[in-house]
Amino acid sequence: MKKILPFFSYVFHPIFISVFAVVFFFFTTTGYFNYETVYLYIIQTLIITVFIPLAIFYLLVTLNKIDSIMVPDVTQRKFPLIIQTALFGTLLYKSFTLDVSPELYYFFLGSMISSTIALVLVFFKKKASLHMLGMASLTVFCIGCLMHFGIKNVYFVSSLFLCNGLVASSRFEMKAHTLTELTLGYIIGLIPQLVLLFFWL
Repeated sequence: MKKILPFFSYVFHPIFISVFAVVFFFFTTTGYFNYETVYLYIIQTLIITVFIPLAIFYLLVTLNKIDSIMVPDVTQRKFPLIIQTALFGTLLYKSFTLDVSPELYYFFLGSMISSTIALVLVFFKKKASLHMLGMASLTVFCIGCLMHFGIKNVYFVSSLFLCNGLVASSRFEMKAHTLTELTLGYIIGLIPQLVLLFFWL
């Protein structure tokens, strides 16, 4: 099991969470959008939240500004979090506007708020698990979508919570975070999404 757990840290890395959320949203809204629109938004999300951050991570690693894509050192998290917050803002401004998709608009707004809180904590030398932040955001959003569109899927929700536990166990087993840091990250990701649910659910 110890050899399998690190797998979940990579599959559910924070840079992939936005893509998972967008794909899930369009999967639950089949028939509401045409295929061209769906593909366009998924590609935009991939470019802005995955390809651009990966390129920046590679540059930062090359310049010895960060040790790895996992950014284990709290002092090295400032620039990646600033970039992440700015990229979320770009999606809100250019892609998932309030009139196009309020569900995704509030998801990315919540994600931007969570990233900003994590960034502020970095200045106080406080480290929050970005993996758990992302998992909490994704979990609330997915459950919100199921409720919003009247879809009952107990197996999916159960699997989602199982993944939460596996990611937390993975980060703890890899000694990337303490229990306090995992809990802090989860709370930071959870609260903004829960509050913003009231605006679209």
